[in-house]
Amino acid sequence: MISRNFKNVLVVSIGFLSLFTAYGGLQSLQSSLNAAEGMGVASLSVVYASIIISSMFLPPIMIKNLGCKWTIVVSMACYVSYSLGNLFPGWYTLIPTSVILGLGGSPLWSAKCTYLTISGNMQAAKDNKKGSDVINYYFGIFFFIFQSSAVWGNLMSSLIFGQDTAIVDIPQEQLESCGAADCGLNVTAYGNTTRPEQKLVWTLVGSYIGVGVLAILIVAVFLDNIDREQASEFRGSQQPFCHTFLATFRLLKDWRLVTLIPLTMYSGFEQSFLSGEYTKNYVTCALGIHYVGFVMMCFGASNSLCSILFGRLAQHTGRAPLFALAALTNLSCIIALLYWRPHRDQLVVFFVFPALWGLSDAIWQTQTNALYGILFPREKEAAFANYRMWESLGFVIAFAYSTFLCLEYKLYIVLAVLVVTAITYPIVEYHEHKHPTKPIQEGDYQNHKEVIKASDDIVCQTHL
Repeated sequence: MISRNFKNVLVVSIGFLSLFTAYGGLQSLQSSLNAAEGMGVASLSVVYASIIISSMFLPPIMIKNLGCKWTIVVSMACYVSYSLGNLFPGWYTLIPTSVILGLGGSPLWSAKCTYLTISGNMQAAKDNKKGSDVINYYFGIFFFIFQSSAVWGNLMSSLIFGQDTAIVDIPQEQLESCGAADCGLNVTAYGNTTRPEQKLVWTLVGSYIGVGVLAILIVAVFLDNIDREQASEFRGSQQPFCHTFLATFRLLKDWRLVTLIPLTMYSGFEQSFLSGEYTKNYVTCALGIHYVGFVMMCFGASNSLCSILFGRLAQHTGRAPLFALAALTNLSCIIALLYWRPHRDQLVVFFVFPALWGLSDAIWQTQTNALYGILFPREKEAAFANYRMWESLGFVIAFAYSTFLCLEYKLYIVLAVLVVTAITYPIVEYHEHKHPTKPIQEGDYQNHKEVIKASDDIVCQTHL
């Protein structure tokens, strides 16, 4: 029999798998599907700008008032609204739904990270294990299941768009403008002649809406509300509103969090490059939009498998060697992309880059999330809100300059942020090695019925 905590991890993971099957598939296609006037990339910029705003105040307020479970449910509904906006894409539909999605983005991820951290510490206390090991394992399980959403979401888009009868061969003169060989601002691979039929777009978006609603139902029905008592007590307390409102900013007084900002922002830069620049300037330009899904499936499969692998491996190697591996892999890919001239005859190479990128991203995601939970056990909500805020800032900056800078310069920017990360992250790791952060007991997160059941003689109405 699996433990109750592990069951909850599986429910959260499957819920996110369903939700991001929809959103991940749409995000990969935005730079190509809604390329007119840069509308797709602009909508993504608005998404992550809104996430930055919501990160400043919403996560602590929502999580402490609603609890992790219902924060996740409400935030998932915000994501589904973006899929609805893509049914009839335009400035008046994409931008408002992008704002709604962004407002729900930070509470969603902060609640998920807080939930997994609480569950990991609870299970560690029961099994007499290190909290950091169980948290790493739970994040590995989550990202193993979650990252496979890239496989299913992009498989749906590739199979549906593959039915298009208007697919045409890409002329040689356009191939010469693909990759970093040309500026990359005049890629016209996705013009009117290559846009999928509208009924196929509606079929795909309708399918995404369906799996998004399924995600909401899975979490609402099957996920345990492990911090219900704490949310109830918080709502009844007299704690000043401004205290919760400013929790995200107060944590910036901790130099460790400030030092981790480059690492966190790099996560946004590297993800946005693959989903925005690689799919448009390499895949769509040289192969066509119907190949985007297959290529991103390779990224998702690699990311998913490596997430569970590195979640386990971190217990034996520690975080630092894994971060070093991710940095070296990304560095190699960036240098190769600067010199590679994509051509449709080199089909295998189009899949090698996302596979290696997925390996690196698996490390950035699993280990950075776990690191935040370990370093800030008493301010989990504010810590993960900061994580989403700074990661989203990386997304916003990358998407903002997407239509203005040449591809070569974009690669240099990603490389520069990676170098800064390689300088700042070891400082925090060294300090944590010398002065380990003590975990807190999560016994307070037992629900009230469990507390009563634990003793037949004493019934407590307050936590001891």
